[in-house]
Amino acid sequence: MSSTATATATAAPTASAIQRSQVDLVDFIDWSGVECLNQNSAHSIANALKQGYREDDGLNVESDADEQLLVYIPFLQVVKLHSLAVKGPEEEGILVNFLCTCPKTVKLYSNREHMGFSNVNDFPPSDTVEFSAENIQAGKPVVLKYVKFQNVRSVTIFIEDNQSGGDVTKVQKIAFFGTTVETTDMKGLKKIEDH
Repeated sequence: MSSTATATATAAPTASAIQRSQVDLVDFIDWSGVECLNQNSAHSIANALKQGYREDDGLNVESDADEQLLVYIPFLQVVKLHSLAVKGPEEEGILVNFLCTCPKTVKLYSNREHMGFSNVNDFPPSDTVEFSAENIQAGKPVVLKYVKFQNVRSVTIFIEDNQSGGDVTKVQKIAFFGTTVETTDMKGLKKIEDH
């Protein structure tokens, strides 16, 4: 069994497979902790993550020194991730892959903090998605290995390369779909006295 999910129209379940209980988890992102390594300061991660920005065709996050991006996203509460939607910007010549700056290999790490480019390959990813140019342009959600994303406090996204193999990667939209995990508020519990 392969550990790599292939994001093609026939190989991986997409939006039609998302259950009704799954919601866009944008409201549960802890924005104060979001980090993106190797982003162009004029094209920040907020463009791809924040609602309203990510729907704007003119906005995207763009890599700076090379094609790789490393994004850390903490959540306000524990969540279960079901699927991921990544959309690349509209580009002329999309059917000619050497012109596409959209992500190709995307690795996801559940609950891994303080990762950098120097140690990202030291850890096995929770899931890996290989996007085709056509799939990334559609931006349809791809179902993740649900069992690997049950109690997620944070997720790290490593965009390893892009469709063209060039030095710049652009992402218009990143969205996670799933559910929140009901947790017990320990402060709200009263101590039971021994009689």
